[in-house]
Amino acid sequence: MSRILAVTLIGFITGMVGTGLGGAIAFFLHRPNKQVMSVILGFTGGIMLSVVCFDLIPQAIEMGGMILAFLGVMAGAAGVLFMDGLISKTPGKISAEKDLDFIKSGILLGLGIAVHNFPEGLAVGSAFATQNSAGLRLALIIALHDMPEGIAMAVPLKLGGYSPIMVFLYTVIAGIPTGIGAFFGELLGGISNIFISLCMGFAGGAMLYITCGEIIPKTRSLYKGGLSTTGTIIGLLCGLYITKVL
Repeated sequence: MSRILAVTLIGFITGMVGTGLGGAIAFFLHRPNKQVMSVILGFTGGIMLSVVCFDLIPQAIEMGGMILAFLGVMAGAAGVLFMDGLISKTPGKISAEKDLDFIKSGILLGLGIAVHNFPEGLAVGSAFATQNSAGLRLALIIALHDMPEGIAMAVPLKLGGYSPIMVFLYTVIAGIPTGIGAFFGELLGGISNIFISLCMGFAGGAMLYITCGEIIPKTRSLYKGGLSTTGTIIGLLCGLYITKVL
């Protein structure tokens, strides 16, 4: 097996296993009451906020500067706003067992995660281009970081009415861009920091818009009490631990 093929395969495994493991939570989610649903959804929103604010955007700023990172964030938010409009206007029938609002949130979040996974793959491939041990270490870290993103994508899809198997498959698919990024990272060696910064900022803006505009508001619509906010705070702290300790 050629080196570039091996690195690409590791990239695919990293992304697909990482988000897939997070998506596997769908097998343990049945149809909870509204209070439990609000806590779970708040928890996923908190995780995504921490990933964006303590991981994605700081990385984008570190690699390309604040102006470039902010441009990426605004472009990502604008991109999701555009996609949101397209999805909302797309005609189609949703069965009574499915909730379109939750499904839309899960799809938009999946798109944001997929965009995020591409520059992560670039980082893995670039690390392998310098040293094998560095590439393997980074691949493991990224796989662990992808798990909460898989959870965040899986919860609204499951609450929207998709079967656990379909939710799991969608989260696995969201990890595919990691392998594509790893291929180009190994092929091109040192990728431009400007390009990676823009990608990170774009993904951060996309997920920030979805979290603040879709996920967190839905927690309040499900249950007006303080449980949803508590879930968000716990999720944010868990996400912070993952991004800073692992």
